[in-house]
Amino acid sequence: MPVTNPIKNKIQALKSEYDILKKGKESLLTIIDEAEIPENVYNSNAIENSTLTLKETEKILLDMEVSRNVSLQEVYEAKNLARVIEHIKNKSQETELSKEIILFLHQMLLNGIDDNIAGRFRKPGEYVRVGTHIAPAPEHVERMIESAILEYAGNLSDYFIDKVAKFHLDFETIHPFNDGNGRIGRVLINFQLQCLGFPMIIIRDKEKQQYYKSFNDYRQNKNSKTMEKIIAMAITESLHKRIAYLKGEKIITLSEYTKKHNKSASALLNASRRQSIPAFREKGVWKIGVKF
Repeated sequence: MPVTNPIKNKIQALKSEYDILKKGKESLLTIIDEAEIPENVYNSNAIENSTLTLKETEKILLDMEVSRNVSLQEVYEAKNLARVIEHIKNKSQETELSKEIILFLHQMLLNGIDDNIAGRFRKPGEYVRVGTHIAPAPEHVERMIESAILEYAGNLSDYFIDKVAKFHLDFETIHPFNDGNGRIGRVLINFQLQCLGFPMIIIRDKEKQQYYKSFNDYRQNKNSKTMEKIIAMAITESLHKRIAYLKGEKIITLSEYTKKHNKSASALLNASRRQSIPAFREKGVWKIGVKF
């Protein structure tokens, strides 16, 4: 089911405001994007069951010592994913989604972790499953990925969120790689959004049950509504955050705002989750512009 018109109108209004406010403030947006990388890396790796905390992820990306022994693989996973995210920030302005870009990003992601499978699709005899879902046979992977890319590029009628959601659902259903499918899939969402002039989003580990549900809904009923909602809410939150900073507003925590205005904490938290108020998260803490 497509994203509803009220949601489309809200996102369009926020995007228009964002486009006006960002002129001459590209350096501020770069700072916001860079500050968000550890949070993006942490959440994407946590969805894949990494044991690293957000604080540990931040320290690893700054080449600081972590207080406990963490596996070298998890260190590489954090650093490599950060490089991939930084790379697409520039590349999304230069080129469109392609099989070659997907393979290159996968090479970057698994470099030094498993070079035998990095930068290539599954070969004959390499089968994978996610939960109860058995991915298509490797012989079909390349053709299916090319078909998904063509469908995405050639679909000029559907709303962009519907298209991005369907591509992500198809990509993860195909599961073209032996490892790294989820992380690359979420990177590709941001690649596609940036190509369209939108800021990056974060799909959060705390909401992964809903994220997992979106795949079941799609595979069992061809229903992409759950994924569309996840992406729509994440885009709205990302725009709310950037607009607040671009306006130069003082940013306070939602709990501070609640006390200051004697509001119901649970009501404001629910409104934040629904994105019916311009709240956003930083390091998992809900915040809002003081002038709201």
